[in-house]
Amino acid sequence: MKKVNILALLGTTLVIATGVNMISVAAQGSFSSHVNSNGDISFPEGFRDSMVHLGSWFVPEGGASGFHDVYTQLASVEAYRETGLFPDGATLVKELRVSSTDDYTTGAGVSYATEDIKQWFVMIKDSRGRFSSNPVWGDGWGWALFTADDTTQNAATNYENDCLACHVPARDNDWIYTEAYPTLSRGN
Repeated sequence: MKKVNILALLGTTLVIATGVNMISVAAQGSFSSHVNSNGDISFPEGFRDSMVHLGSWFVPEGGASGFHDVYTQLASVEAYRETGLFPDGATLVKELRVSSTDDYTTGAGVSYATEDIKQWFVMIKDSRGRFSSNPVWGDGWGWALFTADDTTQNAATNYENDCLACHVPARDNDWIYTEAYPTLSRGN
């Protein structure tokens, strides 16, 4: 006789009966699994497998050169599509990868991302100002920087000094450059 996972069956039944997205319900149960009670932000381990790819940027030169791939939770994408805003607890991860260039049948000088990571930026939406005494929180977000050699410690110590300047041009769009994120649109 085959074993049946009762919890999975009940969850599926609830989704079918009520039309409720269980991911959204689960996400509402707590603010964020990547934030502790002091507002310290932890690195979202396994994000490439558990999050949705929003889009990519390519920076050809300079210290931030390479591919910038951005991820968030599926429930956050669904909420954004409905409201045009990221919901509280939404986690955005931007992974900066080293790029290389070579000639391929598709053309000369084709750039591609390598396995080498430069760093990760993490932002967590907080419209209520839950952690106003923590200097990595403000302007509706928690801000973090994790280096390739240490994902256990947020390298940012003050979001206004360490993070905000790069986002000033996107100030009127909740500090997020969404134009490179086709996943947020309802299209295919």
